[in-house]
Amino acid sequence: MNPTSAEKRNVLLLASTQALFQTASVMVMMLSGLAGLQLASDKSLATLPIAMMMVAAAAIMIPASMLMQRFGRKAGFLLGTTLGCLAGLTAAYAIWLHSFWLFVFANMLVGGYQGFAQYYRFAAADVASADFKSRAIAWVIAGGVVAALAGPNIARLTQDIGPLPFMVSYFALSALSVIALLVVTRICIPSPVVVAEVHSSARPLSEIMRQPVFITALIGSSVGYAVMVMVMTATPLAMQICGQSLGASATVIQWHVLGMFLPSFFTGNLIRRYGVLAIMGAGIALLAGHVTIALTGIEFLHFLSGLILLGVGWNFLFIGGTTLLTEAYRPSERAKTQAAHDFLMFGSVSLASFSAGGLLNAWGWQSVNLTALPFLGAALIAVVGLGALRWRTRLTSPGNVSA
Repeated sequence: MNPTSAEKRNVLLLASTQALFQTASVMVMMLSGLAGLQLASDKSLATLPIAMMMVAAAAIMIPASMLMQRFGRKAGFLLGTTLGCLAGLTAAYAIWLHSFWLFVFANMLVGGYQGFAQYYRFAAADVASADFKSRAIAWVIAGGVVAALAGPNIARLTQDIGPLPFMVSYFALSALSVIALLVVTRICIPSPVVVAEVHSSARPLSEIMRQPVFITALIGSSVGYAVMVMVMTATPLAMQICGQSLGASATVIQWHVLGMFLPSFFTGNLIRRYGVLAIMGAGIALLAGHVTIALTGIEFLHFLSGLILLGVGWNFLFIGGTTLLTEAYRPSERAKTQAAHDFLMFGSVSLASFSAGGLLNAWGWQSVNLTALPFLGAALIAVVGLGALRWRTRLTSPGNVSA
């Protein structure tokens, strides 16, 4: 069944808000480590602003979901974009004062914005029909293609404008958030209370989270996101240590972000054709490919090719995990299940982003990448395990006739 014009309109508007948010996010991921290095007296704390952004995103997940369940998605998205506006202004002021801890707080406001923005993809699933759901999620995440082109270029063009490095870049973050706020006002999302939610019984969250499908979705999303953020956070600093210019790191980040979001135009179709577990498995293989390349050298092409694979691997695992998660809950369980998943996912991402600076500072670029391997192994075990469970279930189902 083809999506209706109303479905397409809402999904495209959500993709636009995603594009604006991701552009701001790419700028923060690219610049906050460098700005933190400039502001922090202890250089091992350079990536703390990004880590605290992830902590704030995790902390806001559950309150954001509960707020949107009561007042609607649009109210939550408007609040999130407002936090983005405040974040850019606060970060610029922190740079003016040369205050590291105020800069950390500003990045936490970005995390608040991120906490609400993570529900753009779930909002797309909410307004889409069953056949359109995986493609709707992928279309929204594909909004990040704009971020791949705009984010690094805005960072590069604005970093040296004004009296202090990076200050104007954070003013640009506020401007992007204002535009996103205006786009949100045009979205039409159904009331948070629907008939299905009123009449269907909701299971306890602990019961939902014990399902193999939830566990696999969580491990896939968390490992993919954590590995990607840990490496992406460390990359500009590692390239600087290796003698690469900021322009070179901007190019690498730009291609990395393209790798993250460009596949979204066909990831949904791949999931429909080959199955969600196969695509998640391919994502794990691509992330392992990045690690292999990163361990073989530190030239520009090593960073470039490795980060592209890192981006595509994240795309497959994140979209696959999000699609798989929609199989774990009933309509009445949607808010708490989505909140629990993203809270736990961003908790792991917070640890990964914080560890990036310490690992890089103490043991170097290779240690950052080697750390990813056991987590990729855990994700592979989860995906293969769920696949085996589903295969056994099909074999033992009443409709199956053994040879």
